[in-house]
Amino acid sequence: MNEEEAIALLVSSGCSSGVIEHCRAVAHQSRKIADGISECARKKGAEIDLDSDAIFLGGMLHDIGRSRSHDIDHAVEGAKIARENNLNDKLVNIIERHIGAGISRDEAAELGLPARDYIPLTIEEKIIAHADNLVFGSRVRTLDELVLDLRKKKIDEKIIQRVIELNNEINAMLC
Repeated sequence: MNEEEAIALLVSSGCSSGVIEHCRAVAHQSRKIADGISECARKKGAEIDLDSDAIFLGGMLHDIGRSRSHDIDHAVEGAKIARENNLNDKLVNIIERHIGAGISRDEAAELGLPARDYIPLTIEEKIIAHADNLVFGSRVRTLDELVLDLRKKKIDEKIIQRVIELNNEINAMLC
C-alpha cells in the first residue's frame, strides 16, 4: 500500500478531509522522527531495525476510526476497519494503540473500551503515538504546547506524565 492507496482507504471509509490532512501530517512527522532515529543510530555506529513502511502507513491510517467515532473508541473502531480491509497485524496494532501514550487495561475498562492494554509496545507504535500527540490538526506543536493544552483540558496528570515519558523515550533515540 502506498500513500495514494491509504488516502483512498480513508476516503472510502468515510473520513473527512480534515482527518485525512491530519493523518498525512502525522505520517510525515512519523517519518521525520524515524529518519532522525535511524540517522542518530548510524552516527553512533549502530543499526536500528525500523519498519519505515509501517511507520508511514500507520501514520496515514492511525485515525481511520474517526470515520465511525470521534470519541476515545476511534482507535478500536479503526482497528476493526483495518481488520475488515485485511491490513496486517502491525498496522492494526499501530491504529489500536496510538491514543495518547497508551491506555492501560484498567483505564480502558473505565472508558468503556474492551478491557485490554492499548499501550504502544513496538518502536513503530511509539513513533506514531508520539507524532500524533505533537500534531494538532496539521501543525506540529512543541511538547510544552501539548502539555499546556492537556492541562487546560484537565487531563489526569498520570496520563500527561505518560505522554512526557514517551516524548523522553523517543528523544533519547535522537541526536
